[in-house]
Amino acid sequence: MAERVAVFLDFQNVHLSGHGLFESYGLPLYRCVPDPAGVADLIGQRRSRASEVTAVRVYRGRPDPNFQPLPAAANDAQTARWTHDRRVQVIRRQLNYRGWTDGMPPQEKGIDVALAVDLIHLALRGQYDALVLFSSDTDLLPAVETIKGLRLGHIEVACWSGFKPLRIKGTNLPYCHFLNKDDWAAVIEDWTDRI
Repeated sequence: MAERVAVFLDFQNVHLSGHGLFESYGLPLYRCVPDPAGVADLIGQRRSRASEVTAVRVYRGRPDPNFQPLPAAANDAQTARWTHDRRVQVIRRQLNYRGWTDGMPPQEKGIDVALAVDLIHLALRGQYDALVLFSSDTDLLPAVETIKGLRLGHIEVACWSGFKPLRIKGTNLPYCHFLNKDDWAAVIEDWTDRI
């Protein structure tokens, strides 16, 4: 019987780290946007146990249309497209524009916390056989350590080849799925003229 797997994507981390590693031609970010269900399915196919990805949870900031109308429209369109797949749920929080008029880019606020809380909450509920976190952000490591340390469920991580995976100090745990340049090419979509 196939294991039920939930994949959690720290979307900005997944997108920016993949773009930085694999887009040597300087393509703009909107020309190579990873499809969350495609990423999750690659991970599910690579697991050593028979697996079915039954949930794909995407965590990302949402631009304010009053400040960034085109990026906000793109973010909304991507969310609408991705959630046609019933497994996909997009959890968004408004970007913070403090300092934006002084040239500071808008910042995600609360996304890592929302992801960490959901990861632990779903581990406690026990409705999945495995949870897989795709991120290289060490701010999420305490959630991984909590799930592993309290034996709340089976957790794995994923990252692009070339990044250091999240690991519990002094161990090679949790297991990491490394996705490579060919995987990146297989899951990205060009969002030019789609808004």
